[in-house]
Amino acid sequence: MKTVAVTGGIGSGKSTVCAILSARRIPVYEADSAAKRLYAKDDSLLDSIEEAYGCGIRLPGGALDTRKLAGIAFSSPEKLRILEGIVHPAVLKDFLRWRALQATLHADMPFCVIESAIILSKPEFLSKVDKVVLVEASLSTRLKRACERDGVEPEEIIRRMSAQHFDLSKVDAILRNEGTASDLESETERVFRTLDLR
Repeated sequence: MKTVAVTGGIGSGKSTVCAILSARRIPVYEADSAAKRLYAKDDSLLDSIEEAYGCGIRLPGGALDTRKLAGIAFSSPEKLRILEGIVHPAVLKDFLRWRALQATLHADMPFCVIESAIILSKPEFLSKVDKVVLVEASLSTRLKRACERDGVEPEEIIRRMSAQHFDLSKVDAILRNEGTASDLESETERVFRTLDLR
């Protein structure tokens, strides 16, 4: 079973593309959701992050305060590196376990997908995939989507965007997402057909 990475900036629509693929029975691993799941089941991850940051990142009930964590992590490149150094090894191990299971459960499927915003800058993840699809949309479109989705001010989204960089030399196909939902379905089908994943 081959592996395709679907990546893109905040608000590009990579999750919507992955939902389209999932609806077609393609196994999809969402790296962000996996990290949140790991936070919820492994207190040692939160302990390590709190120790590294020197402050609490939990809500009163003990669950992760995702907004506070994002605010700290995206406040500087160094703080983001600290978070990634703790979380990424756990996510990679979880992904490899998941992929091995998919190869058994879905032997008829030619490929699975990992959705990740940061995979192009992470060799340890990138080395595990066969193809990379970058989902693109204009800055104004991405900003509007992300503000509506996250309920935050544009300045906060722009700050997060500034931490994201995409090396196009590592991308096999670009999937444009500026139109309707129907347009995106058609574009997704077209792009994945060009990848020759059989």
